[in-house]
Amino acid sequence: MGKNKLKRFAENATFEHVFQPTFDEISKDLFALKGKWAGFFGNQNPITLELACGRGEYSVGLAELYPERNFVGMDVKGARLWHGALTAQEKNWKHVAFVRQHIGQLHRLFTLQDQIDQVWIVFPDPQLRDSKAMKRLTSPRFLSTYRRCMKPSTLIHLKTDSPELFEYSLQVVQEQNLNILHQFRDVHAAWPNHPELGIRTFYESMWLEQGRRIHYLCFELGTEPIG
Repeated sequence: MGKNKLKRFAENATFEHVFQPTFDEISKDLFALKGKWAGFFGNQNPITLELACGRGEYSVGLAELYPERNFVGMDVKGARLWHGALTAQEKNWKHVAFVRQHIGQLHRLFTLQDQIDQVWIVFPDPQLRDSKAMKRLTSPRFLSTYRRCMKPSTLIHLKTDSPELFEYSLQVVQEQNLNILHQFRDVHAAWPNHPELGIRTFYESMWLEQGRRIHYLCFELGTEPIG
C-alpha cells in the first residue's frame, strides 16, 4: 500500500465529519447516526446523498451552491473520498459529511427520519457485462435498497457518459412506472447553464475533452412495484 494512501487513511480518522463504520456496527445495525443525522448537522435540513462519490467532487460542488442544505458523500474507497473530506475540512463546512461503506449497507446508515430527499449518482461504474447488471446503481436491486431509507418523492439524479447505462436506467424507470422529471442524452447541449449540472468532476472533464456526450436522467424513487 502506498504512503499516500496510508497518510489519507490516517487523516480521514482525524476528521470529525468522516465516518467509517466497523463491521460490528454494520452487521449488528448499531451505527450511531442512523436516524439521528439531524443531531450531527445541528438542523432539520434535508440531506442530499452522493453515492459512489469518489473524490467527493459533487458533494463539494453542491455544498458550495447550497449552504442551507446537508450533504453526505458515500464511497467504499477511503483514499478517494479523502479529497472531498479535506476540502470540507479546509472550508470549515458543517453541512458536509462523508461515509466509507458499501452502498448495499445504505439502510443500516440512514432511515426515513434522516430526510434524504435527493441522490446523485455521478459517473458510476456502468457494469457493462450483462452478468453484472444488478450491480448497476440504478438496478431494481439498488432502487429497493434506497426505498428502505428514502421516501417515494426522493429525486434520483444520474449523470453518465455511458449510453448503455443511461438506456438501461431509463428502461428500469419506465418498467417501474416511475415519474421522470428530465432525460437528456446530451445534457450540456440541452441545459448548458444549469448550476448543478455544470459541476464538473475530473472524469467528466476528461470525457468532454474526448468529445463524449454526457447523459442525464432525473426521476422520483417511487414505491416498490407490485408483483
